[in-house]
Amino acid sequence: MNLAEALNLGCACQTLQADRLREQLETHPALEGLVAQLATSHPHLFSSTAVFLDASTGRQLAQTVQALERVIARPEWQALAIAQAPAIAQRDWGPAGVFMGYDFHLADDGPRLIEINSNAGGAILNAALARAHRACCEAFDGLFKTPATPKPQDDTFVSMFEAEWRSQLTDRPLRNILIVDDAPAQQYLAPEFEMARGLLAAHGLIAVIADPGELQWRDGALWHPALPAGMSVDLVYNRLTDFYLEAKEHLALNHAYQAGAVVLTPHPRTHALYADKRNLITLSDAALLASWGVDQATLAVLAQAVPATRLVTPENAEALWAQRRTLFFKPSAGFGARAAYRGDKLTRRVWGDILAGSYVAQTLIPPSERLVWVDDETRRLKVDLRAYTFRGEVQLLAARTWSGQTTNFRTEGGGFSPVVVLPDPAILDGDRSDAMQALAPTLNLPA
Repeated sequence: MNLAEALNLGCACQTLQADRLREQLETHPALEGLVAQLATSHPHLFSSTAVFLDASTGRQLAQTVQALERVIARPEWQALAIAQAPAIAQRDWGPAGVFMGYDFHLADDGPRLIEINSNAGGAILNAALARAHRACCEAFDGLFKTPATPKPQDDTFVSMFEAEWRSQLTDRPLRNILIVDDAPAQQYLAPEFEMARGLLAAHGLIAVIADPGELQWRDGALWHPALPAGMSVDLVYNRLTDFYLEAKEHLALNHAYQAGAVVLTPHPRTHALYADKRNLITLSDAALLASWGVDQATLAVLAQAVPATRLVTPENAEALWAQRRTLFFKPSAGFGARAAYRGDKLTRRVWGDILAGSYVAQTLIPPSERLVWVDDETRRLKVDLRAYTFRGEVQLLAARTWSGQTTNFRTEGGGFSPVVVLPDPAILDGDRSDAMQALAPTLNLPA
């Protein structure tokens, strides 16, 4: 195994600095007390243990994202994806979608794409978390990148929203952003909404957390009562899981989006192009992609990174049931591991639900593991990696550690974890390279 794997399985050091986490999360007066609140309401949101990643794996992740983006940009892909989505997905106003999330498991020979999410939460929380971890020994000095201020990452996030605005409306400056979700205060990641509001306000924008039922569509514009009199809504940061705005509570936002009167990001087209799980079938169909003219280099990347995926149908149900122990089943329009099942855990009752719904069957890729220290003992937790991206560029890598059938925030010692990408030994000075390499044989690796 490489050094990153050796560290993940043999080093249970807890690198999270509690005081530093408070500084990074409670960045303005409205967030005072957030850390104490999270300790009670979200006890397993943050892990105290970082996840290590080999430099070559980090490059593979970036190359895979770029290959996926090249395919998704093709007219053949877009025609196929939009044809299986509701009509609202045909609208293309220019924005690409903020905080795209590419989720991976690490196999022995590299990362495997598990799914793509079009409104991936956690980026702002993970950026703060990464700044709160410190090196646990001298050999790691400089690897935990903790700038004195969060400004560079924050500027990147805000610039993303400004780019979305310019891609649709360029005749005036962006004035306000609404962070919209159903009953936002009750959402699990509600603390991140508060952080997003503070971040945007610190950059001179009016920022409001809003329930879509509070929005009003009139006179060709979208309105919210918390905005100054006479000011309509400019941009909506969309955290809804009603991806096609079909619920009656979302009617005002639906009208505004279809009229092009508001910048919505991410939006229905984003979900159709990226996050519908049926897209994984196409991504793993090398023959179809080749028939479109996808180049051999891109095909090779996808063949390595995308597990084979099939639609569950009455015709192949018997065969899939027989193969279920090697498969993972996901609803086509699912998110957050809801109603997703490992095949080896399936009961006949659940199988009936799968056959009655719209599901895909993906080749099971077991997650890698991370050793953590919990209750005076070490435990191995499962790991998945998320690349937060915008227009194909990776902005942040983060991990989740958990125990169970699917990812969760209920595992002692688990939760969001920062990703530390180890540099290539060749680019380190001799002393640091020797020190890092010397760590591997001294680790007490479990059998």
